[in-house]
Amino acid sequence: MNGNKHHRATGFQQVVGVVPMAGRAARLAGLPCSKEIYPIGPRGTDDAGQHPRVVCEHLLVKMHTAGVSRIYIILREGKWDIPAYLGDGSKAGLQLAYLMMGLPYGTPYSVDQAFPFIRQATVALGFPDMVFGPEDIFTTLLEHQHLSGADVVLGLFPADRPEKVDMVELDDDGNVRQIIIKPHHTDLLDTWGVAVWAPTFTEFLHDFLALHQKTAAGKAELFVGDVVQAAIEQGLRVHGVQVSKQPFLDIGSWDDLSRVTSFPFDE
Repeated sequence: MNGNKHHRATGFQQVVGVVPMAGRAARLAGLPCSKEIYPIGPRGTDDAGQHPRVVCEHLLVKMHTAGVSRIYIILREGKWDIPAYLGDGSKAGLQLAYLMMGLPYGTPYSVDQAFPFIRQATVALGFPDMVFGPEDIFTTLLEHQHLSGADVVLGLFPADRPEKVDMVELDDDGNVRQIIIKPHHTDLLDTWGVAVWAPTFTEFLHDFLALHQKTAAGKAELFVGDVVQAAIEQGLRVHGVQVSKQPFLDIGSWDDLSRVTSFPFDE
Protein backbone atom coordinates (compact mmCIF):
# COMPACT_ATOMS: atom_id res chain seq x y z
CA MET A 1 0.00 0.00 0.00
CA ASN A 2 1.02 3.56 -0.54
CA GLY A 3 2.03 5.11 2.77
CA ASN A 4 1.70 8.67 1.45
CA LYS A 5 -0.44 10.56 3.94
CA HIS A 6 -1.24 13.39 1.53
CA HIS A 7 -4.61 11.90 0.64
CA ARG A 8 -7.66 13.88 -0.37
CA ALA A 9 -9.53 13.91 2.95
CA THR A 10 -13.26 14.41 2.90
CA GLY A 11 -13.30 16.28 6.18
CA PHE A 12 -16.30 14.27 7.37
CA GLN A 13 -16.26 12.87 10.87
CA GLN A 14 -16.87 9.27 11.92
CA VAL A 15 -16.46 7.63 8.51
CA VAL A 16 -15.37 4.00 8.85
CA GLY A 17 -14.71 1.31 6.30
CA VAL A 18 -16.14 -2.20 6.32
CA VAL A 19 -14.51 -4.85 4.15
CA PRO A 20 -15.89 -8.43 4.20
CA MET A 21 -13.15 -11.00 3.56
CA ALA A 22 -14.91 -14.15 4.73
CA GLY A 23 -15.49 -15.78 1.33
CA ARG A 24 -14.27 -19.27 0.52
CA ALA A 25 -12.98 -18.52 -3.03
CA ALA A 26 -14.22 -21.92 -4.21
CA ARG A 27 -13.73 -20.94 -7.88
CA LEU A 28 -10.02 -20.25 -7.26
CA ALA A 29 -9.06 -23.66 -5.92
CA GLY A 30 -5.31 -24.07 -5.83
CA LEU A 31 -4.49 -20.40 -5.22
CA PRO A 32 -1.44 -20.31 -2.88
CA CYS A 33 -2.98 -17.69 -0.59
CA SER A 34 -6.29 -16.02 0.21
CA LYS A 35 -7.50 -14.33 -2.98
CA GLU A 36 -7.68 -10.96 -1.24
CA ILE A 37 -3.89 -10.83 -0.89
CA TYR A 38 -2.98 -12.31 -4.26
CA PRO A 39 -0.40 -9.96 -5.85
CA ILE A 40 -1.40 -8.09 -9.00
CA GLY A 41 -0.14 -4.87 -10.66
CA PRO A 42 0.49 -2.01 -10.83
CA ARG A 43 3.20 -1.67 -8.22
CA GLY A 44 2.92 0.33 -5.02
CA THR A 45 5.48 1.64 -2.55
CA ASP A 46 5.99 1.35 1.16
CA ASP A 47 8.87 1.86 3.61
CA ALA A 48 10.55 -1.26 2.25
CA GLY A 49 10.45 -0.04 -1.36
CA GLN A 50 8.38 -1.21 -4.31
CA HIS A 51 6.17 -4.28 -4.24
CA PRO A 52 3.23 -5.56 -6.31
CA ARG A 53 -0.09 -4.47 -4.87
CA VAL A 54 -2.27 -7.30 -3.66
CA VAL A 55 -5.91 -7.35 -4.70
CA CYS A 56 -7.45 -5.85 -1.57
CA GLU A 57 -4.97 -2.95 -1.52
CA HIS A 58 -6.73 -1.45 -4.53
CA LEU A 59 -9.77 -1.01 -2.30
CA LEU A 60 -7.93 0.01 0.86
CA VAL A 61 -5.93 2.70 -0.97
CA LYS A 62 -9.14 4.20 -2.35
CA MET A 63 -10.65 4.32 1.13
CA HIS A 64 -7.47 5.96 2.41
CA THR A 65 -7.63 8.54 -0.39
CA ALA A 66 -11.06 9.59 0.91
CA GLY A 67 -9.76 9.94 4.46
CA VAL A 68 -11.26 6.64 5.64
CA SER A 69 -8.49 5.36 7.88
CA ARG A 70 -10.38 3.13 10.36
CA ILE A 71 -11.41 -0.08 8.63
CA TYR A 72 -13.02 -3.26 9.96
CA ILE A 73 -12.11 -6.44 8.09
CA ILE A 74 -14.33 -9.48 8.60
CA LEU A 75 -12.61 -12.87 8.28
CA ARG A 76 -13.52 -16.52 8.49
CA GLU A 77 -11.45 -19.10 10.38
CA GLY A 78 -8.35 -20.17 8.48
CA LYS A 79 -7.72 -16.97 6.54
CA TRP A 80 -4.93 -15.94 8.88
CA ASP A 81 -2.62 -14.99 6.02
CA ILE A 82 -4.66 -11.80 5.56
CA PRO A 83 -3.86 -10.19 8.95
CA ALA A 84 -0.35 -11.62 8.72
CA TYR A 85 0.15 -9.65 5.49
CA LEU A 86 -1.79 -6.46 6.22
CA GLY A 87 -0.90 -6.20 9.91
CA ASP A 88 -2.42 -3.27 11.78
CA GLY A 89 -2.30 -1.04 8.70
CA SER A 90 -0.08 1.58 10.33
CA LYS A 91 2.57 1.49 7.58
CA ALA A 92 -0.09 2.71 5.15
CA GLY A 93 -1.64 5.24 7.51
CA LEU A 94 -4.60 2.95 8.27
CA GLN A 95 -6.12 1.55 11.45
CA LEU A 96 -7.20 -2.01 10.70
CA ALA A 97 -9.26 -4.16 13.04
CA TYR A 98 -10.26 -7.77 12.41
CA LEU A 99 -13.59 -9.39 13.25
CA MET A 100 -14.68 -13.00 12.84
CA MET A 101 -17.61 -14.05 10.71
CA GLY A 102 -20.58 -15.27 12.71
CA LEU A 103 -23.55 -16.72 10.86
CA PRO A 104 -22.68 -18.15 7.41
CA TYR A 105 -25.75 -16.91 5.54
CA GLY A 106 -24.21 -14.31 3.22
CA THR A 107 -22.20 -11.11 3.04
CA PRO A 108 -24.76 -8.97 4.94
CA TYR A 109 -24.15 -11.12 8.00
CA SER A 110 -20.41 -10.49 7.71
CA VAL A 111 -21.03 -6.74 7.48
CA ASP A 112 -23.30 -6.87 10.53
CA GLN A 113 -20.45 -8.32 12.63
CA ALA A 114 -19.17 -4.74 12.80
CA PHE A 115 -22.50 -3.37 14.06
CA PRO A 116 -21.40 -2.54 17.64
CA PHE A 117 -18.48 -0.51 16.26
CA ILE A 118 -20.13 1.31 13.34
CA ARG A 119 -23.71 1.99 14.39
CA GLN A 120 -23.10 5.75 14.88
CA ALA A 121 -20.79 6.20 11.87
CA THR A 122 -21.05 6.81 8.17
CA VAL A 123 -19.95 3.55 6.55
CA ALA A 124 -17.91 3.00 3.39
CA LEU A 125 -18.33 -0.53 1.99
CA GLY A 126 -16.12 -2.17 -0.59
CA PHE A 127 -15.34 -5.69 -1.72
CA PRO A 128 -11.72 -6.88 -1.52
CA ASP A 129 -11.79 -9.09 -4.60
CA MET A 130 -12.72 -6.26 -6.98
CA VAL A 131 -10.41 -4.02 -8.99
CA PHE A 132 -11.77 -0.68 -10.16
CA GLY A 133 -11.03 3.01 -10.70
CA PRO A 134 -10.84 5.95 -10.19
CA GLU A 135 -8.82 6.68 -7.05
CA ASP A 136 -11.26 9.27 -5.60
CA ILE A 137 -14.30 7.04 -5.84
CA PHE A 138 -15.19 7.11 -2.13
CA THR A 139 -14.69 10.87 -1.92
CA THR A 140 -17.34 11.26 -4.62
CA LEU A 141 -19.80 9.02 -2.77
CA LEU A 142 -19.20 10.59 0.64
CA GLU A 143 -19.65 14.10 -0.72
CA HIS A 144 -22.93 13.07 -2.37
CA GLN A 145 -24.22 11.42 0.79
CA HIS A 146 -23.26 14.46 2.87
CA LEU A 147 -25.02 16.90 0.54
CA SER A 148 -28.09 14.79 -0.24
CA GLY A 149 -28.73 13.18 3.14
CA ALA A 150 -29.49 9.89 1.37
CA ASP A 151 -29.55 6.80 3.57
CA VAL A 152 -27.48 4.85 1.03
CA VAL A 153 -25.41 5.96 -1.97
CA LEU A 154 -24.37 3.27 -4.43
CA GLY A 155 -21.35 3.71 -6.70
CA LEU A 156 -22.43 2.67 -10.20
CA PHE A 157 -20.37 1.02 -12.93
CA PRO A 158 -21.25 -0.14 -16.45
CA ALA A 159 -22.12 -3.83 -16.32
CA ASP A 160 -20.34 -6.04 -18.84
CA ARG A 161 -21.93 -9.26 -17.49
CA PRO A 162 -25.36 -8.45 -16.03
CA GLU A 163 -26.12 -12.09 -15.25
CA LYS A 164 -23.37 -12.08 -12.59
CA VAL A 165 -24.12 -8.83 -10.74
CA ASP A 166 -26.79 -6.63 -9.15
CA MET A 167 -28.39 -4.47 -11.83
CA VAL A 168 -29.63 -1.06 -10.73
CA GLU A 169 -32.65 0.86 -12.03
CA LEU A 170 -32.63 4.63 -11.46
CA ASP A 171 -35.26 7.30 -11.94
CA ASP A 172 -34.45 10.65 -13.57
CA ASP A 173 -33.42 12.15 -10.22
CA GLY A 174 -30.84 9.47 -9.38
CA ASN A 175 -33.05 7.59 -6.92
CA VAL A 176 -32.67 3.81 -7.06
CA ARG A 177 -36.03 2.31 -7.97
CA GLN A 178 -34.99 -1.30 -7.65
CA ILE A 179 -32.09 -3.73 -7.63
CA ILE A 180 -32.37 -6.87 -9.72
CA ILE A 181 -29.85 -9.53 -8.73
CA LYS A 182 -28.19 -11.56 -11.51
CA PRO A 183 -30.98 -11.25 -14.10
CA HIS A 184 -30.96 -13.62 -17.07
CA HIS A 185 -32.18 -10.81 -19.32
CA THR A 186 -32.29 -7.05 -18.71
CA ASP A 187 -32.27 -3.70 -20.48
CA LEU A 188 -30.54 -2.07 -17.53
CA LEU A 189 -26.95 -0.91 -18.03
CA ASP A 190 -25.45 -0.27 -14.59
CA THR A 191 -24.44 -2.28 -11.56
CA TRP A 192 -23.12 -1.15 -8.20
CA GLY A 193 -19.77 -2.08 -6.72
CA VAL A 194 -19.13 0.23 -3.74
CA ALA A 195 -21.39 2.07 -1.32
CA VAL A 196 -21.57 4.51 1.55
CA TRP A 197 -24.43 4.79 3.99
CA ALA A 198 -25.73 6.61 7.03
CA PRO A 199 -26.43 5.07 10.46
CA THR A 200 -30.08 4.67 9.43
CA PHE A 201 -29.12 1.88 7.04
CA THR A 202 -26.76 0.23 9.54
CA GLU A 203 -29.70 -0.03 11.95
CA PHE A 204 -32.01 -1.26 9.17
CA LEU A 205 -29.51 -3.95 8.17
CA HIS A 206 -29.14 -5.12 11.76
CA ASP A 207 -32.89 -5.30 12.35
CA PHE A 208 -33.52 -6.96 8.98
CA LEU A 209 -31.01 -9.73 9.73
CA ALA A 210 -32.44 -10.31 13.19
CA LEU A 211 -35.66 -11.38 11.47
CA HIS A 212 -34.06 -13.06 8.47
CA GLN A 213 -31.82 -15.38 10.49
CA LYS A 214 -34.84 -17.11 12.00
CA THR A 215 -35.51 -18.77 8.63
CA ALA A 216 -32.10 -18.39 6.92
CA ALA A 217 -30.85 -21.95 7.34
CA GLY A 218 -31.33 -23.89 4.13
CA LYS A 219 -32.23 -20.82 2.07
CA ALA A 220 -30.18 -19.26 -0.71
CA GLU A 221 -27.35 -16.97 0.35
CA LEU A 222 -28.41 -13.41 1.12
CA PHE A 223 -26.78 -10.58 -0.83
CA VAL A 224 -26.23 -6.98 0.21
CA GLY A 225 -28.41 -6.03 -2.75
CA ASP A 226 -31.29 -7.96 -1.19
CA VAL A 227 -31.09 -5.80 1.93
CA VAL A 228 -30.78 -2.56 -0.05
CA GLN A 229 -33.88 -3.55 -2.03
CA ALA A 230 -35.75 -4.23 1.21
CA ALA A 231 -34.66 -0.80 2.46
CA ILE A 232 -36.05 0.85 -0.68
CA GLU A 233 -39.36 -0.93 -0.15
CA GLN A 234 -39.44 0.37 3.43
CA GLY A 235 -38.96 3.98 2.29
CA LEU A 236 -35.23 4.56 2.84
CA ARG A 237 -33.62 6.92 0.34
CA VAL A 238 -31.16 5.12 -1.90
CA HIS A 239 -29.26 7.08 -4.56
CA GLY A 240 -27.02 5.90 -7.37
CA VAL A 241 -23.99 7.86 -8.59
CA GLN A 242 -21.95 6.96 -11.66
CA VAL A 243 -18.35 6.60 -10.51
CA SER A 244 -16.55 4.94 -13.41
CA LYS A 245 -16.64 4.71 -17.18
CA GLN A 246 -15.34 1.15 -17.03
CA PRO A 247 -16.82 -2.03 -15.51
CA PHE A 248 -15.15 -3.25 -12.35
CA LEU A 249 -13.24 -6.52 -12.42
CA ASP A 250 -14.16 -9.21 -9.89
CA ILE A 251 -11.23 -11.65 -9.66
CA GLY A 252 -13.39 -14.46 -8.27
CA SER A 253 -12.43 -16.98 -10.98
CA TRP A 254 -9.24 -17.95 -12.82
CA ASP A 255 -10.65 -16.47 -16.04
CA ASP A 256 -11.30 -13.11 -14.38
CA LEU A 257 -7.94 -13.13 -12.63
CA SER A 258 -6.22 -13.53 -16.00
CA ARG A 259 -7.86 -10.28 -17.20
CA VAL A 260 -6.10 -8.13 -14.59
CA THR A 261 -3.07 -7.40 -16.79
CA SER A 262 -5.24 -5.45 -19.25
CA PHE A 263 -7.39 -3.65 -16.69
CA PRO A 264 -7.55 0.21 -16.99
CA PHE A 265 -6.77 0.95 -13.33
CA ASP A 266 -7.22 4.74 -13.55
CA GLU A 267 -10.67 4.98 -15.22
